[in-house]
Amino acid sequence: MKYNRTEYPRPQFRRDEWTPLNGEWEFDFDDGADGIKRGLCGGNIALGRKINVPFCYEYEASGINESERHNTVWYRRIFKIGKTLAGKRALLCFNGADYITDVWINGKYATTHRGAYSPFNVDITDLIEAGDNTIVVRCFDPDDPTIPRGKQSWTGKRFMCFYIPSTGIWQSVWIEYFDADCVESFTVTPDIDKLSFDGEIITLYGIADEIELDVSFDGRRVKKVRFSLDGKHTRYSVGLMEKDFVDEVTYWTPDSPKLYYIDLTLYKDGAKIDTAHTRFGMRKISIDGSGQITLNNRRLYQRLILDQGYWRVSGTTPPSVEDIKADITAAKAMGFNGARKHQKLEDPYFYYYADEMGFLTWCEMPSAYNFCAEEIAGITAEWQEIVKAARVFTSVVCYVPLNESWGVRKILTDGMQQSFAASLYYLTKAIDPSRLVSTNDGWENVDVSDITAIHDYAYDSRDFLDKYRAENFDSVYPQGRKLMCHGNSYGGQPVLFTEFGGIAISSCAVGDNWGYGKGATDIDELYGRLENLMNGIKECPFQGYCYTQLTDVQQEVNGLLDADHKPKADFARLAKIFEI
Repeated sequence: MKYNRTEYPRPQFRRDEWTPLNGEWEFDFDDGADGIKRGLCGGNIALGRKINVPFCYEYEASGINESERHNTVWYRRIFKIGKTLAGKRALLCFNGADYITDVWINGKYATTHRGAYSPFNVDITDLIEAGDNTIVVRCFDPDDPTIPRGKQSWTGKRFMCFYIPSTGIWQSVWIEYFDADCVESFTVTPDIDKLSFDGEIITLYGIADEIELDVSFDGRRVKKVRFSLDGKHTRYSVGLMEKDFVDEVTYWTPDSPKLYYIDLTLYKDGAKIDTAHTRFGMRKISIDGSGQITLNNRRLYQRLILDQGYWRVSGTTPPSVEDIKADITAAKAMGFNGARKHQKLEDPYFYYYADEMGFLTWCEMPSAYNFCAEEIAGITAEWQEIVKAARVFTSVVCYVPLNESWGVRKILTDGMQQSFAASLYYLTKAIDPSRLVSTNDGWENVDVSDITAIHDYAYDSRDFLDKYRAENFDSVYPQGRKLMCHGNSYGGQPVLFTEFGGIAISSCAVGDNWGYGKGATDIDELYGRLENLMNGIKECPFQGYCYTQLTDVQQEVNGLLDADHKPKADFARLAKIFEI
């Protein structure tokens, strides 16, 4: 089967003129790490293999499907630029490449990016010409636990809950076009209390002198504003009129995911030089005076599913946008109103469809595993890029900089690691103060967090009510790990039960395959175990939960869907269990 990703790759920030670069590339390993010395960056040397971008060589969809580790890989492709587009400026865009990515165009150096999960781009106008052009990409992805890896093994093999890596280009690549200047990034922050939105427009060069925002809702224009720009960075605010003076018909909720659409057009001396398209939901996620998480000033109970975003045939890269949409559809049918996307920034279409379908999402930083100055630098730099990318999606309601003390293993007692955790909280808030932050999700929480998160893979829930009372939170030990760090204390934050369950069917958990705790003998026992756990959760003062997990992932076979994302259980029956 041929896997193709031919859709426009960044739907939330879209331009009309673009050239796709997914598909067949030349490819090769560079185990001697001497490709530059051999002149591969010049673009004139053909590579010996073929690969289907954006899929990684370790997986079937790439056309290679070899799991052996190769830390350095090279890509080469010839692409054509027509005369009309050659007269415009060109932006080469990557949604994701792991880990250090170097790019050459027609033998000339274009850019280097460090980080596996965040998108990046570079203006290549001065490096291309009408007709054939050659792009060469080198990715260096070492087995180093100091760099942000997420769930990718660094031992050369799968182990515990760590999986076959995804080396090199693993998300879409394309070129898009503009004139003298373009919108480099933007924010749209809704204010439901004032029925307005504000944010920042950032242009690439600061050449544009005006911007026009054309806003529509339900297919009709509701606002059109044009204002001058203050160089590269411009703050703005736009007020809207109530569509209905009785009901809140314009708000975004999981049950009614209404969206506003915006065309952003840049001008220079009265002439259009760039147009981009986006959309947003009028919604507010906050904690009220009584300590309740609210959506649009009404209590929100989050029924989340842990979603690691792996596919058997393609690893961390979704095989198609239809597969992404099918996962959200399945999760909603099973009674969940959102997902904690675990240890990755997902393909942009996941968040795009979550916005469209009314599905809450949590955005999590992929972990590193060796605390040191290099780890701090790597996490801090990449997390800034991830938050910048995620903040344009309405569905994102919470950020998770750290998970289960991964990469900060001594945070319980180590003041340096506690300070690092606190710094990530404040850094996140500095970039995007409009969402919640769960600083170290699971246990060993620090004072500086909007949420106190608990992970507990208990077999049953008999002691949940006595164990998880607010007066116990300073001394309780979920999974044998203290809930609060030494020197920190519970401050009344909302408490969510953000990992539990992980139940595998015993017949699947054989050999290296596993689930959490004792497996269920059959599907009926699975239903009974789930009902037991959910009954305990309902009795506790939690404001939401996250069940582990949506799908099987390689050796971890505790999903409600299998590794091909096919159902194991009846969705309607699961919905009766999970809906609170």
